Amino acid sequence: MTVPTTPRAVTRADVARYAGVSTSVVSYVVHDGPRPVAAATAARVRDAIRVLGYRPNASAQALRTGSSKMLGLIVPELDNPFWSELAVEVTHAAAARGYDVLLANSDGDATQERERLRSLSARQVDGIILTSIMTHPDLSNVSDPGIPLVLLNTFFEVPDYASIGVDALRGAYDGTRHLVEHGYESIGLVMGHAGSMELREQGWMRALRDAGLPDGPIVRCDFTRRGGYEAGLRMFGDETGPRAVFVSSDMQAVGVLRALWELGLRAPEDVAIVSFDGGAEADYTNPQLTTVRQPIETMAIAAVDRVLGLDADNQWHRDLVPAELVLGASCGCDVRR
Repeated sequence: MTVPTTPRAVTRADVARYAGVSTSVVSYVVHDGPRPVAAATAARVRDAIRVLGYRPNASAQALRTGSSKMLGLIVPELDNPFWSELAVEVTHAAAARGYDVLLANSDGDATQERERLRSLSARQVDGIILTSIMTHPDLSNVSDPGIPLVLLNTFFEVPDYASIGVDALRGAYDGTRHLVEHGYESIGLVMGHAGSMELREQGWMRALRDAGLPDGPIVRCDFTRRGGYEAGLRMFGDETGPRAVFVSSDMQAVGVLRALWELGLRAPEDVAIVSFDGGAEADYTNPQLTTVRQPIETMAIAAVDRVLGLDADNQWHRDLVPAELVLGASCGCDVRR
């Protein structure tokens, strides 16, 4: 057969004629099913695809099947290692189920978050996974209310929506309790701006009160290295600072460590630290952070399964997964991991 020379797009029918098969066989090869194709025939089809430069029309396929095989994912900060790790795990979980992921970044801004929701829902994705910066996100910009939407890494239940999050209150309690068990009686809190008393703060406070200890000092700051750095300078800039601190994210804890170094203090000799998140960054600080680790892979798999309806019996339910206290040296434990 002569290779088409016209400028029009190569079609499935062109591939079928070149390979000497039906258009259905071409579809089976391109989409790996639903019917098997003999190896020699499949090789002929793939050769035709290569020679002709055929590209399947994803939009047409979506119209025919009612599925784009694409999920939308919105994260607040791609330059934050925690959110990057979570995005990677979501793409892995989606790929294992035959889906791609269209990733959007809200830059930690509520207006942009609403715009990303509107944009993704207009692109005929099969579902949206949202990691929101807001305790109660505005979901009115989902243009198609029939699109499944799952809230990931939310600390509070959002009525009428499936949500998946870590048991942050228990995690913060366990992290603070670990500092209490080291014998520290003054334990501060570096807490990211959350609008209201957040579960990590509640866990810190509950652990102190259960131990009969007074509330330590609190410094609120951005969930960034810079925020943690500035909080560390404020909390430990004079001799009245606490001997231990629970920090609401690894990123902030990195900043606190920098502040301690500039102030001539060391962790854990002068200040013991436990942080929250447990991302890869915690493994490469000096000393290694003791951290409350969120099970990122578990949460990502649960979010993909829920948005795809693989757990239809509990479609609109809140999944609360436990965090794990992972010991490093920043708290005073003599361990390496």
